[in-house]
Amino acid sequence: MKDFFLSTNRIGFSLWNEDDYDEAMELWANPNVTKYIVASGKMSEEQVLERLHKEIDVFNKFKVQYWPIYLLETGEAIGCCGLRPYDLENNILELGVHVKERFWGNGLAIEACKAVMEYAFSTLNVSALFAGHNPNNTISSKLLKKLGFQYLRDEFYPPTNLNHPSYLLKKQDYDKNNIAY
Repeated sequence: MKDFFLSTNRIGFSLWNEDDYDEAMELWANPNVTKYIVASGKMSEEQVLERLHKEIDVFNKFKVQYWPIYLLETGEAIGCCGLRPYDLENNILELGVHVKERFWGNGLAIEACKAVMEYAFSTLNVSALFAGHNPNNTISSKLLKKLGFQYLRDEFYPPTNLNHPSYLLKKQDYDKNNIAY
């Protein structure tokens, strides 16, 4: 069983490590999960390993990552949700979530994001959170708006070679009790 540093009613947050190869492959080698994350729509085994190592490196340097998330009831890996550096000079981190397709549509993404947002603003004391999504991913657009993010601009995202709608949520605008479900 994994150790969790953060949890909700249904989700536990852990840390990626070198032993998580199978979980990383199940998540990021699935083209239904990655179709909006990379230009080709599918990540190779090498790209998945690079992504896993990148998450570990980001944690070692900045103490954040897109943390692996698990169902507390069963211990099953459901995806990842977390933070990465965006604009460190202005104390802004980027929020992201990737969920395995069999867990889509049951509120786990919004629950995970809300926990990470609370952690970012209350524990890490960030000044704002940035988020973006592939312009073809309407579900992520709806999720960010429900979470209270405000459209900022379209921003070029090299992994997809597309301009992604990008959003910001400032700490003073964050109200954990007023997030639409």
